[in-house]
Amino acid sequence: MTSIPHDLLDDPRLWRAGRQGRHWPTLSSGYPELDALLPGGGWPAAMLTEIAVERWGSGELTLFMPLLARLSADGHTCKAGWIAWIAPPFLPYAPALAAAGVDLSRMLLVRGRDAGETLWAAEQALQSGSCRVVLAWTGRADGRQLRRLQLAAENGRTPLILFRPPSALAAPSPATLRISLVGGAEGACLRLVKHRGGASRSLPIALLQER
Repeated sequence: MTSIPHDLLDDPRLWRAGRQGRHWPTLSSGYPELDALLPGGGWPAAMLTEIAVERWGSGELTLFMPLLARLSADGHTCKAGWIAWIAPPFLPYAPALAAAGVDLSRMLLVRGRDAGETLWAAEQALQSGSCRVVLAWTGRADGRQLRRLQLAAENGRTPLILFRPPSALAAPSPATLRISLVGGAEGACLRLVKHRGGASRSLPIALLQER
């Protein structure tokens, strides 16, 4: 019987019965409460993460502010230094970003005329080797397009945060992590929809905004 190389068996993309506690490399969110919720203790470091947002501006960017501040600061000491924003629904509010510690000189804003251009720009940013993280917004993306983005994130070793409408969760996705952000009487709540670890878990965004 042909033996299977150990490096293949250790690849976290390969599911093995009985293997527990294996996660993708992660980046701390900067929030202890959120890190405790996320598999592996942070955001996937070089993978596709999908955030389904019920209403833009309900706290989705709050989730990433400490990470963006840290990565933009690191950008001065390494070649890959840009924070790419691909087709955001609103112009990022510079004073709020600066107050959170994000270096505005490391920001790269790209406008797309449609979903096709947005996804193409996101893929190019991931493959460029010049970005620390890519954030993109799109209403439409099929399975083939999402797989291309997932592979581009892996090959470029760059995390991709893809913001999408809640209806996107009805379709399968190759994303390592899928999260929904749903409003409520006491504010928005983050819920893990797809992740390594099983049962759905949730966290009120207000707990992070109070910090």
